[in-house]
Amino acid sequence: MSVDTSAPDTSAPEGTDLRSRALARLQQKRAFRLHLLMYLLFNAVLVGIWALTWTGFFWPGIPIAAWGIGVVAHAYEVYGREPTEEQIRREMERIG
Repeated sequence: MSVDTSAPDTSAPEGTDLRSRALARLQQKRAFRLHLLMYLLFNAVLVGIWALTWTGFFWPGIPIAAWGIGVVAHAYEVYGREPTEEQIRREMERIG
């Protein structure tokens, strides 16, 4: 078994890293939109069941609130504030 000791390939087009970061960001946004859609559809069904049975107590509020926490956390992860260059530099110094 041999180890590849050759230099890294630098023939990739300029901006490839930026492209891969943009692609990853778009995939994160798409995943969040799907998560939000499933949350809305599923909880609409629960509210519909509650409305048809009319048990009085609004029990769909429990899963709506619980799952809502996850949706808000996912939204913050995707759309939240990006780390500053200073934070990135400090973390790199801490690790290295």
